[in-house]
Amino acid sequence: MAFSLRYSTLVAASLLLSTQAFAASTIMVKEDGEGGGPMTITLDRTTVPAGDVTFKVHNDAMTEEHEMVLIKLKSADQTIPVNAAKHRVDESKLKSLGEVADLKAGKDGQLKVKLAAGEYLLLCNIKGHFEAGMKARLTVTP
Repeated sequence: MAFSLRYSTLVAASLLLSTQAFAASTIMVKEDGEGGGPMTITLDRTTVPAGDVTFKVHNDAMTEEHEMVLIKLKSADQTIPVNAAKHRVDESKLKSLGEVADLKAGKDGQLKVKLAAGEYLLLCNIKGHFEAGMKARLTVTP
């Protein structure tokens, strides 16, 4: 009887751990900012384990449209190329993993991706928004 109880406890603990190990991560992303003022992207967590990740994005601005572009960085100190004449990030020189585009004020969007360990950048690439501070970093652990 004692062996059976210990075995049952071991199986239950193993199932719980394996479920947690394979559970998808969800990151709540809030975008905010109006033309002429500071622009922000805030994450409810800045570190997640590798695997399936869902970004739930909310545009908290009153009138401004935003987007969220997910970039895989080559290194933590990678320089982000900005086309100064267009006031936008040159996405063709980066590894984009997807985006939530054209998010109207007050609206929500979602992006689901599988992420490997490394450093990532979330940014808004609407004209002038990145330069106004609309970026956030994410670390994905092994």
